[in-house]
Amino acid sequence: MVEEITDEKEETSVGVFEVNYACLRCGTTASNTELSRLPEIKCICGFRVFTKVRPPVVKTIYAI
Repeated sequence: MVEEITDEKEETSVGVFEVNYACLRCGTTASNTELSRLPEIKCICGFRVFTKVRPPVVKTIYAI
């Protein structure tokens, strides 16, 4: 008796989170994918320092 062996791989969806960055000098926002496409990480104004923009969702934690 021959049994068919099938390789079942579970495909886990890796959550790709869109991280936004803002230029420290002019405040122009750019996403992580936009910055990764550029040859060097630099803003349109020429400044190279970016800060991570916080998401607008506020987490509320209740005390026990």
